[in-house]
Amino acid sequence: MKAVGYFQSLPITASESLLDLDLPLPAPGPKDLLVEVAAVAVNPVDTKIRVRRASADGTTPVILGWDAVGTVRAIGPEVSGFAVGDRVWYAGDITRPGSNAQFQCVDHRIAARAPTTVSDAEAAALPLTAITAWELLFDRLQVQQQADRPVSLLVTGAAGGVGSILVQLARRQAHLTVIGTSSEPEGEGGRWLRSLGAHHVINHREPIAPQIAALQRDGAPPLRYVTSLTHTPQHFPGLVEALEPQGKLALIDDFGPGDIDVMALKGKSLSLHWELMFTRSMHATHDIAAQGRLLAEVAALVDAGQLRTTLADVVGPISAEHLRRAHALQESQRQRGKLVLQGWPA
Repeated sequence: MKAVGYFQSLPITASESLLDLDLPLPAPGPKDLLVEVAAVAVNPVDTKIRVRRASADGTTPVILGWDAVGTVRAIGPEVSGFAVGDRVWYAGDITRPGSNAQFQCVDHRIAARAPTTVSDAEAAALPLTAITAWELLFDRLQVQQQADRPVSLLVTGAAGGVGSILVQLARRQAHLTVIGTSSEPEGEGGRWLRSLGAHHVINHREPIAPQIAALQRDGAPPLRYVTSLTHTPQHFPGLVEALEPQGKLALIDDFGPGDIDVMALKGKSLSLHWELMFTRSMHATHDIAAQGRLLAEVAALVDAGQLRTTLADVVGPISAEHLRRAHALQESQRQRGKLVLQGWPA
């Protein structure tokens, strides 16, 4: 089968940073679906792993890619709820070969049937960010369990992939006032966030706490929840200041030890929550199937027209050349929306 992978961790400008490969067809395990991959998306995790993880033995390639849409071609003996021919979507398992291959094995418990009303490319843009956003809101912050009074949710870096889904999901919670941040609250970023349902948009290039205080003077409810999606150390003191006592702060971005002062949370009894959407699959948790169920719910929201794709561009067929281009765009940090590759070169 065709695949794209690498052996050495190299800058994306190097010709061998990603290579076109011909690999054996994988065999599904007892709980696996064997999926013929139709479309994949590129996420920040792809570029991070490419520069951090080389081939373990120098001969087995690393295959990246986690967002995928495809068709089930075979199933393991312990699989339930799926049949050959089903069109599925998933965000995969970071410990297994990825979706940048014509065929991929994936645990059926972290997959679901793909939405029927959107194309392969539109669907491929969604799984990883939708899982992350869903788990942030409903598993980490548990916003659905404290709906007894109006409160606010702040989403920093809200116009990115995770933020764009999170704003849409949060707006469905009637007790939440959704506040997003953008570098251009009155420009394109602000218009995008308001179109997704944000009640307010503030500027993350300016101190956050005074802007939240100003919104509250104008009637916004207390800030109970924060999802910090980027530049957390930069914003951390302001987020702690803005949160109400016993509020909740959830994070996804990477930074070094000592970059935030967790003791600053103690005075207000603030709780800190990490989110990594690969946790359930990495550790085969008791509730691993929750990921498949939430993807099924997301698919239903997409088909009902209540959740929009964040597809920005289809770069081309799945090949080393097109993936190198997509990685370069991702690493530029100027990419808005998801980059997708669809189909395979003839």
